[in-house]
Amino acid sequence: MTVREILKMGDERLLRVAQPVKAFNTPELQALLKDLDDTMLAANGAGLAAPQIGVDLQVVVFGSGEVNPRYPDALVVPYTVLINPVLTPLGDEEEEGWEGCLSVPGLRGVVPRCKRLRYQGFDEKGQPIDRRVEGFHARVVQHECDHLIGKLYPMRVRDFSRFGYTEVLFPGLDDADD
Repeated sequence: MTVREILKMGDERLLRVAQPVKAFNTPELQALLKDLDDTMLAANGAGLAAPQIGVDLQVVVFGSGEVNPRYPDALVVPYTVLINPVLTPLGDEEEEGWEGCLSVPGLRGVVPRCKRLRYQGFDEKGQPIDRRVEGFHARVVQHECDHLIGKLYPMRVRDFSRFGYTEVLFPGLDDADD
């Protein structure tokens, strides 16, 4: 098990645009995915993008197939490896929701996101993925894919009266590793 250091907001590497993956099903890609899985699991994350561990590639992992302790009221999101993603909003409707980030520990904010979304890309073997999702699943995908274009969720917060420390906003929520 290799748990990698998660870069924190302020690290300039989080602001770069990630490069597309050109070769699938390689030992290097498998090792990266194992590190992402191990790191996400150790941090109780809902997802993790390669740039968050300093790898400049368009790779995200998200979901778990079970309830996430950091988001206990959210619907379960199936575990997914998504490479070279393309996101297409399905309509103009937005939905606001609280978000946290492993790269922005201890904070939460309300972020508007597209309510319904189509995402396309590839799995680790280069097989195509094409899904239509909504709600929390759509939010998680958008949040993780933002990391691939150098955006962190605080850059999308519109109302900073709904942004702050998790321990103040949600007393009792076990979010120490946010």
